[in-house]
Amino acid sequence: MFEAAELGRKVSKSEYRDTLPDLRTCLVNAQWRLRDSGVSVLVIVEGVEGVGRGEVVNRLNGWLDTRGTETHAFWDVSSEEQTHPRYWRYWRSLPSRGKIGLFFGGWYAEPLVRGATGEWEDARVEASATRIRDLEHMLALDDTLILKFWFHLDRDTQKQRLKARREDPDSRWSRRRNGDKLLDYKALLGVGETLIRATDTAVAPWYLIEAADARYRDLTVARTLLETISARLDATGPAERKEALSHAPSLPEAEAARRTVLDQVDLGQSLAKPRYRKRLEEAQRCLRSLTWKAFDAGRASVLVFEGWDAAGKGGTIRRLTAGIDARLHRVIPVGAPTDEELAHHYLWRFWRRVPGAGRITVFDRSWYGRVLVERVEGLAQPAQWRRAYHEINDFEQQLCEHGILVHKFWLHISGDEQLARFRAREKTAYKQHKITDEDWRNREKRPEYEAAVNEMVFRTSTEHAPWTLVPSEDKRFGRVAVLETICERLEAALD
Repeated sequence: MFEAAELGRKVSKSEYRDTLPDLRTCLVNAQWRLRDSGVSVLVIVEGVEGVGRGEVVNRLNGWLDTRGTETHAFWDVSSEEQTHPRYWRYWRSLPSRGKIGLFFGGWYAEPLVRGATGEWEDARVEASATRIRDLEHMLALDDTLILKFWFHLDRDTQKQRLKARREDPDSRWSRRRNGDKLLDYKALLGVGETLIRATDTAVAPWYLIEAADARYRDLTVARTLLETISARLDATGPAERKEALSHAPSLPEAEAARRTVLDQVDLGQSLAKPRYRKRLEEAQRCLRSLTWKAFDAGRASVLVFEGWDAAGKGGTIRRLTAGIDARLHRVIPVGAPTDEELAHHYLWRFWRRVPGAGRITVFDRSWYGRVLVERVEGLAQPAQWRRAYHEINDFEQQLCEHGILVHKFWLHISGDEQLARFRAREKTAYKQHKITDEDWRNREKRPEYEAAVNEMVFRTSTEHAPWTLVPSEDKRFGRVAVLETICERLEAALD
């Protein structure tokens, strides 16, 4: 593979000098066109030691408008990053729509270093490549243009360059990805080839750049960047790629065949007040103890609450947090995305709020809006919400792999009970703000939402992140059921 980047390509000083002004102008113009396109650009630079990745990034920062460019170098993992899933640090740094992000290595750095040093076996490197491929595919389908550059030097040229840098008193060559040790050239190329072959896709291709001559290297990168951005912006038709995506079959028309998982929930369960108070106090006391044990063990929790309007999510969350020390939790009410959030992949705003070790984050509505309200209300295209099941499962799996417990609850009530609660809210002054025209419109589409919930549970209730369908016709029973379920799962996980 790498022989193709050892051909001695060069660019003369005169050609470089004559080409650069027009090229820089075109780059800035393309960047300005990009600003209002709804497309983000992610540039990942990788390569062997001493290849000049920093020089390339500095060139691009000098040639591009810095107001639309963000650079991220992922060196040491901070203490905050260590308490979160591996990809959290990258999600936080993704460029918004209309901007260009420059990543030093990004998600390739860790498998490269750990694979080259032998810390990771081949199977783990390959598994990492699979996850990277899925991530890049997901971002590309959400209008992120991904360009990945591997800069290559032959072994002799690398030795000469590293020797010169060691002898240069002003050089920072010693700041390597593997501490003070130089990564083995052959081992790095072996792992690099594995990663490149596994992640070189049509939507996120690798560009192998010969880097012995800096002028050739820099002009090639700039031209590739310009041509790729221009081609994307000049493309006609919808930006989203068409795919043949499988999805659950439509439910038959016969009434007996249109039963959903919600029809299996026993809504007749209830609790009398005295029994409710006793079980609630016991559950809160147990929860308080378990959450501190989880904190000491570094086990974080993510709690997701979905359900019908007026099903009692807010009241349940209040009883839940009353049993947890306020220093350990935070509640995230999820509404319509902000302009900043709309400028990123829909999972971006949730990745940012993943809790650190021992902490608890409660989501009052969540990323499942993509396959519920956005699906039913037509706010997401079919291809978008259909592929979201896989994206969500992968997201939750990454949380669980990091040791985070994921609890997901759907609070279920009947249509008649919902109507009664709506009318009660209209008559109660301090609850009138809870009922809106949108609530009434959503109620009219209840059959469509039932079908969406059925598919959501079918596709995303996994062993590591199961759904719990909570009968909330009786609020007291629903609240206690949620708290006791969380206690059971926490106790099992900590044991």
